[in-house]
Amino acid sequence: RFLTSKEEFHAFLRAGSEPGGQVGDDDEEEKKEEDKEKKEEEQVSSCQSEPPTKRMRAEDLVQDGENQEGAGAEEKERPERKRARGQNKSRPCMKPKHYEQSRLCPSVTQGSPGKCFFGPRCRFLHDVGEYLAGKPSDLGQRCVLFDTFGRCPYGVTCRFARAHLGDGHQNIVNAALAQQWEGKLLVRNNLSKDLQHRLRKRKFVFQKAEEYLRGLKPRGGDGKGGKATGEQEVSDCAAPQEGLGDGDSHECSVLQEEGGDPTAEALQSPSPRGDGVAPSIPTVGPLTDEDVTKLRPCEKKKLEIQGKLYLAPLTTCGNLPFRRICKRFGADVTCGEMAVCTNLLQGQSSEWALLKRHHTEDIFGVQLEGAFPDTMTKCAELLNRTIEVDFVDINVGCPIDLVYKKGGGCALMTRSNKFEQIVRGMNSVLDIPLTVKIRTGVQEKMNVAHKIIPKIREWGASMVTLHGRSREQRYTRSADWEYIAECAKIASPMPLFGNGDILSYEDANRAMEMGVSGIMIARQVPVGALIKPWLFTEIKEQRHWDISSGERFDILKDFTNYGLEHWGSDTQGVEKTRKFLLEWLSFLCRYIPVGLLEHLPQRINERPPYYLGRDYLETLMASQNVDDWIKISELLLGPVPPGFTFLPKHKANSYR
Repeated sequence: RFLTSKEEFHAFLRAGSEPGGQVGDDDEEEKKEEDKEKKEEEQVSSCQSEPPTKRMRAEDLVQDGENQEGAGAEEKERPERKRARGQNKSRPCMKPKHYEQSRLCPSVTQGSPGKCFFGPRCRFLHDVGEYLAGKPSDLGQRCVLFDTFGRCPYGVTCRFARAHLGDGHQNIVNAALAQQWEGKLLVRNNLSKDLQHRLRKRKFVFQKAEEYLRGLKPRGGDGKGGKATGEQEVSDCAAPQEGLGDGDSHECSVLQEEGGDPTAEALQSPSPRGDGVAPSIPTVGPLTDEDVTKLRPCEKKKLEIQGKLYLAPLTTCGNLPFRRICKRFGADVTCGEMAVCTNLLQGQSSEWALLKRHHTEDIFGVQLEGAFPDTMTKCAELLNRTIEVDFVDINVGCPIDLVYKKGGGCALMTRSNKFEQIVRGMNSVLDIPLTVKIRTGVQEKMNVAHKIIPKIREWGASMVTLHGRSREQRYTRSADWEYIAECAKIASPMPLFGNGDILSYEDANRAMEMGVSGIMIARQVPVGALIKPWLFTEIKEQRHWDISSGERFDILKDFTNYGLEHWGSDTQGVEKTRKFLLEWLSFLCRYIPVGLLEHLPQRINERPPYYLGRDYLETLMASQNVDDWIKISELLLGPVPPGFTFLPKHKANSYR
């Protein structure tokens, strides 16, 4: 009784958004529907057509006679395809200058207008009155930052400023509430300016990494990187490693004892002698053997997460606010988004933002992507000395061409020498466990994971996560859990986590019966955690949760509050929160309420027909239309800026 047609579905939403509107079948309504359908088809074809450069290239080939007549016809028909797949690389992107022409100088916001860093060259406004004259209207009566922490650092630029502005546009502070949060570090792993400067000037000393890289023996005369010898490592716990730790181990121990920030200057300072040796730092307190002796592999901290629910690293959507949502619903282990090692070594702020860790994430790791042992080993040492994480994961499962063609991601499964050098090198410089995430193989029906997993265990990895699809399958077809079970037996005693097609507690139970150590809940087609973040609760409580549209809307409201805390409550922070909310809504719309299903559970690869929900909000959340996602965002973050456009990162997520 909930099934409907595409036309009736959109007519219902359109009628619900208009005051006093009703769904009718008269001629005028049908005419309006036909006009809108034509308009939508034109928009879809324009959004999903080939970029101009590709069209011109195809036309030139046809004119020059380099293509056959049939091929030319095929190229002409291609822009008319309604179903686009893969990543939408040419999607529009709104930058801050598009929705905020005049911005207030940060020095004014922080209450020190006379200390502007740029001086007379500053291109920002310093007159608060002039800024307020052109500032968009406030979005609400309450500011989440002021209500939570007692003060809003964005002052007059906050889009909820009326909640904390007094006479003369002065920022009001709730002293009692602010004192409760004083001295507490809510988000860790920030990139300090000093560390960023040292990375950009290449003054950061990678002593352990350089020592390992010097020991790699290249193959005879061909100039290519050869097989890792592993002479710098101790594979047998009975044999101690040669050499004693110097300044690095002293610094780490001092910081742990004092509770200081690992990004302190002491950890980043190069040797004043310029000889490449890290300086010795005066220590406070007694000197223990742990301070001066390198850890052997068997003495490293163990990663005890068997049987726990692991939220996979989710590119774009696996941000800190989303991880807080999943943590609240029962995720045990969280991991940051995939970070490119070369960007981290260059000190890029946008890449380091992927490593941030909220204080509620008790077991947290970061995932690195790279193709060469030198950059990956150096990056591992950098993170080992500057941030607080419980494990580091190597991405050997990324299928996208941008990564694969450079030799990273899935390509490492075919480059065994480089793969070995990377794993051994990173393991030698890390004091925390190293894990690896792989796929079944590169080509479909040619599984190679069972051959690689014993080698990964030998190289020193603490755990492997296996996604039950090949690179060619990407995120289509069903995950091969029988093959994952075979690999779990081969990997023993090393833990192996399975990944793929987990959307209900019944799927999770079947996966655990395969003999894996745990399950990773990720985003594969469509995604488990992104479609229903309350999946962690369902698995732990062993039940299907018929969550109402109001409860789902409250989850979105919490996400926006977390986003405003993380990205800011000024115009730029609001629009960044809106962007990530819309990306998440492109997955959330695929959820089918339990109360509407004929058969439980919902299958992860099934596309639902058009249906009407039990109320208007439930129907609105089921829409695949971008305009309806924007409408939901406006309910939470106010009206969008003039000229606002949005397309999700994956074209296949938005279809009409």
